[in-house]
Amino acid sequence: MPLRSDLLLHDAHTAAGARFGERRGQPVVASYGDVAGEYSAAREATALVDLPHRGVLEASGPQRQKFLQGMLSHDVAGRPPGRGCPAALMNAKGAVQALLRVLVEKDVVLLETDLDRIGFLQRTLEHHRVAAPVRFAARPTSVLALLGPWGARVLSAAGVDSPPVSPEAHQVVAIADHPVRLVRAGDLPGRGLVLHVAPEGAADVWKALHTAGARPAGHDALDALRVEGLRPWYGSDVTEENLLHETGLVGEYHSPAKGCYVGQEVVARLEARGGNVNKALRGLRLSAPATPGATVHSEGREVGRVTTAAVSPRLGPIALAYVHRGHFASGTTVEVDAAPATVVTSFEEEAASGNEAREPARE
Repeated sequence: MPLRSDLLLHDAHTAAGARFGERRGQPVVASYGDVAGEYSAAREATALVDLPHRGVLEASGPQRQKFLQGMLSHDVAGRPPGRGCPAALMNAKGAVQALLRVLVEKDVVLLETDLDRIGFLQRTLEHHRVAAPVRFAARPTSVLALLGPWGARVLSAAGVDSPPVSPEAHQVVAIADHPVRLVRAGDLPGRGLVLHVAPEGAADVWKALHTAGARPAGHDALDALRVEGLRPWYGSDVTEENLLHETGLVGEYHSPAKGCYVGQEVVARLEARGGNVNKALRGLRLSAPATPGATVHSEGREVGRVTTAAVSPRLGPIALAYVHRGHFASGTTVEVDAAPATVVTSFEEEAASGNEAREPARE
């Protein structure tokens, strides 16, 4: 098991009172001792989160965008410097092999993805490039996140004005005298921001943002926010076992207007059939906390599996889970570990209707 000291910002986390945990076998900060306060900061002010599981692969060469256009599910070729998009790398059968944040610079394209997929991503792209003049190299990067409505205020206090607004738009700014790539991140709860920092500058940037008013938050609060926003992440909720339509991300990670790419035939076939799949990701309102991997049952039959489970300070126990198509509808009653649960297609609609922290009713 990786040591907690393997975290680049271990000392900064410890000084802030971190309680360490794991996600998928990797060390993370679970909380800083007050999950409810960290969650509230992310919803109502600004929270600062370390994302040690994220990494960056750099693509260079004169045909980098043209090559990636034929590999990834979104429109890469049409992006000018300073813009980006989410995209999926799939195989010919449509299985999702990685979820990416594609960021176009003047001379390179940056591919942010799960750290443990960087090597696989590089090998796969190099295998397909044949004679194309494209090169790939891992770029040492520490990835941080700012969540919450006061992000611009915190950045202003740290010396940064006018952060990017459009999804996946990005710019290089200076924080604590270090260059930082600031990105409006569509895959974060509440349209947060990610920051790409060279490892040697990460501690200074973390301290500057903390001093400017961002409250450190751990992955317990982050998971609760992700589940509430129905934001699946690769590795936790999406794997090579999944089709893009099953994840609920096809509208965001796919461009129907672009030409061929690897896996496009499967996506197009499903689109032509109304996007019908046998299983799909849904939210669950739980009557008791669950764990990832817990099975979902209905009338004694297994109908799904939990991928991410959390306890929301606002909504109580909740989860993301893949469920069978007969249980897609919001309000469908199921069981998780023999405890009643309810399928949810929008936690915000649930909260708005006054169902906060309401226990699912037994049939």
